[in-house]
Amino acid sequence: MRRRDFITLLGGATGGWPLAARAQQPGKLPTIGYLGPATPDSQRLAAFVTRLRDLGWIEGRTIAIEYRWSENPNEHLAETAADFVRLKLDVIVTSATPPSVAVKQATSAIPIVFAGVADPVGAGVVKSLARPGGNATGMSLQQTDAAGKRIELLREVVPNLRRLAIAYNGGNPSVLLDMREAQTATRLLGLEAVTSDIRRPEDIPPAFDALQGRVEAIYVCNDPLAITNRVRINVLALGMRVPTMFGAREFVEVGGLISYGPNIPELYRRAAELVDKILRGASPADIPVEQPTKFDLVINRTTAKALGLTIPPALLTRADEVIE
Repeated sequence: MRRRDFITLLGGATGGWPLAARAQQPGKLPTIGYLGPATPDSQRLAAFVTRLRDLGWIEGRTIAIEYRWSENPNEHLAETAADFVRLKLDVIVTSATPPSVAVKQATSAIPIVFAGVADPVGAGVVKSLARPGGNATGMSLQQTDAAGKRIELLREVVPNLRRLAIAYNGGNPSVLLDMREAQTATRLLGLEAVTSDIRRPEDIPPAFDALQGRVEAIYVCNDPLAITNRVRINVLALGMRVPTMFGAREFVEVGGLISYGPNIPELYRRAAELVDKILRGASPADIPVEQPTKFDLVINRTTAKALGLTIPPALLTRADEVIE
């Protein structure tokens, strides 16, 4: 599905326009391609486009942006990536591992900036974090202790936790990394893990039905499929009266209990800064892959009350945001 001009931010003085943009002929604006894994997320894109504007790249005036989306994150990615290559874009921005891999396989010439890939080296997107060495750079989400921290936080809220469900999309390599780390953390904490592989939207209801009465909490691995279906996931979990842990705040905003993970808008702002460097002549091969520096703990107190849970005061104090 194509979406053009999803976000249009106008304004700013022409004196602040980048030299690269002013060198373009009329109608020949530098063009960025954005390939997202799911439906548009205004918060993420607003952070990206606003930071571009701050740096002098104003959509419709000094740059153009081509948006592409896929309702099913793993469908039509190769076709969309090939479409971007035919458009001869100046930079391609990707979100999540499958779109990043698809674009990397489609072109070795057009610069790529990924806004978040769990394991860029393991996925084959870059040669190394310090020296990407090819046409791609961006933001890595590889945090080996994040899964353990999430489960420890969950256990603070559910002190009687013994069996934990780990819901994951086995078709996404980065999700497999998260799932294995969660399994390891569960074992080290003396808990039992029950894994549930969810690869399609229609897999979600039967997967949750199978967990009914078997677990005390559910850990959902961060994935475009899960994000797209986050409302359904939370409705099912609440119906089971089971607390949930996620890696992104989007889940908690629609009824999830807790999330702990990188501040996503900050990742997109930093991705915009990398795009700026490339549009000004830098090579992605020479731009080290960055890692998150800001992590958010978000707690939905309304959900906790619905589940009959009391959030420890110390945990509420540590939270970056408490949703009432």
